[in-house]
This record gives sequence, C-alpha cells and structure tokens, in this order.
Amino acid sequence: MDKAASCDSPPVRKEMILKEEVMVEGKWAKLAQTTYTDPNGKSRIWETVKRTTKKTGAADGVAVIAVLKRTLHYDCLILVKQFRPPMGCYCLELPAGLIDDGESERDAALRELVEETGYHGEVSGVSPAVCLDPGLTNCTTHLVYVTVNGDDSVNIRPKQQLSDGEFVEVVLIPVNELLKKLDEMVQKEDVVVDARVYVYALGLTDAILKPAQLPVLKA
Repeated sequence: MDKAASCDSPPVRKEMILKEEVMVEGKWAKLAQTTYTDPNGKSRIWETVKRTTKKTGAADGVAVIAVLKRTLHYDCLILVKQFRPPMGCYCLELPAGLIDDGESERDAALRELVEETGYHGEVSGVSPAVCLDPGLTNCTTHLVYVTVNGDDSVNIRPKQQLSDGEFVEVVLIPVNELLKKLDEMVQKEDVVVDARVYVYALGLTDAILKPAQLPVLKA
C-alpha cells in the first residue's frame, strides 16, 4: 500500500532559487545574478533581467488584441509601430503598457489603447498572466481582448494621448489577410514584428483559412 502511494506521488522537485544578487540597477531595469539548483541538484548561475517596478504576485503589464469593427469594412487588428532602442529599429506590436498601482488589467488595457491609438473599446476577454522571454526575464503580461466599435462617434477620428517622448504610429491591418500583410511589411520596411502579433496571425491563418485541410500522414 505504501509502495503504491509512493508511485502515485509527484516527483520531488530539485530546481529552486538559492539566491539573487543585483549586479547593475537602473531606473526601470536591473541585471541580476541568480543562483539556482538544476534537476540533478547541482548549483548553477543564470544572468537575468528584471523590472525594478515588478510587484510580487502580479503581472507587469498588458498587451491589447484590439479588433476594429466598422460597417462595410473588413475587421482590422489595431497595431502600433514605434522605434525600439534595444532592437535598433522599428517594431510592429500590440498596444501595450505597464499596469498602474491599484489598476485592474482590464482598465489598464483600455487606458493603454486610448493613449497609444485613440480608440475606445470594450473588453471581451483576459488571459492569465503569461511570460514573455523566460530565458532572459521574469516579465509577465495579460493578453486582453478588446472589441472596438468603429461606427461609434468617439472612434471616427481617434486622437492619441501620448506622453512626452512617445512616438507611436497606428497601423490597421485587415484580420483576413494579417499574415500576408505582415510578411509584406517585413520585406519592404526595416521593421521587426512582435512575436505575439505573428503567432496571432499564424493562428488565424490555420483556424480560418485552413479549416478543411487534413494533414497527410505517412504510413
């Protein structure tokens, strides 16, 4: 009986963080040296980048999957294009930003959408906190799905509310040809597409454009 119970019990997890030492710290980010144990119990060191604004048990920010719906128009995904110094080029991204103190992920998403694009929308869904680049940082975000009524008077001529130092271009791409348009932009412009945007485009392509295709299985 004891033997059966031990077989059903989960394996003992050996990986754990032993300590973390801050090597360099700036206003918004810090470089830390993390000492941890691997599955074999061996102590190892990993260099990690973390936000100085990180709150325990909470996601850092939100990324907004906003779809603009207008009468007699194709549905469009609302994206933003801006120069990213770490990349050294322009990036095509989802509207996004950090969650303020005391702010819900829903409110943060709607605020960021208005600030970066000028569009007002309604939240239709929120993902759990998901990681962004776990091999480098502990940053997490919520993906927030927002529907934007383009026929609403407030969205006819949207006006951005950018902060000083923010330079953001709004880009609307029809959802039904998102992947195609992204590939064209990459070929014609010096721009890198955010992975979340490209994965979303791939998912749409597989779900919408290839619903009846069956995989060819080799014997």
